[in-house]
Amino acid sequence: MRKEEKQEIVQALAEQIKSFGNFYITDTADLTVDKINGIRRKCYEQGIIIQVAKNSLIEKALVEAGIDSEELRSVLKGASTLLFSEVGNAPAKLIKELRKSGDKPVLKAAYIQETAFVGDDQLNALVTLKSKDELVADIIAALQSPAKNVISALQSGGNTISGLVKALEQRG
Repeated sequence: MRKEEKQEIVQALAEQIKSFGNFYITDTADLTVDKINGIRRKCYEQGIIIQVAKNSLIEKALVEAGIDSEELRSVLKGASTLLFSEVGNAPAKLIKELRKSGDKPVLKAAYIQETAFVGDDQLNALVTLKSKDELVADIIAALQSPAKNVISALQSGGNTISGLVKALEQRG
C-alpha cells in the first residue's frame, strides 16, 4: 500500500471518529467469512458502520482526531475491527447478541462521548448505558409526572383550592 493510500485511510477513519463520537475496537480474528458477513449484515441493519484497519493506521487516526488516549493505543494489538455508531450502546448490544452464538467479537475498548472503556469485562456496563435521547426522555417523564398529578387533581376535585388539596391528599 502506498503512503498516499495509507494517508487517505487515516483521514477517513479520523473523520468517522470525529463525526460519530462513539466507536468500539473489537477482535474478530479467526472468524469465518460467513460469520464476518453475518456481522456486517447485522451492523448495516442497526446503523452501525464496521471498518477493519491496521492498528498503526487506527493509532494515527486517533491522533488525527485529537484523541490522545494511552488506554486505547494499548489495545491495538492483533486484528482490530472498528464499529462506529451514533448511539453509544448500540455496538455493545450487538456484540452481546453475537456472543450468544460464539465467543467473538471480543471487546478490546470503546470510546463513548470522550470516555474510554477498556476490556471485554466492560461489555455489560456499556450495554446498560443510556443514550442521550433516552436520558432526555427520562427527564421529561420525571418533570411531567407532578404536572399530570396537579391537572388530574384539578379535574377530579373541582376547580377550587380546597378540592385540589383534598384530591392531592387522596393520591398520597
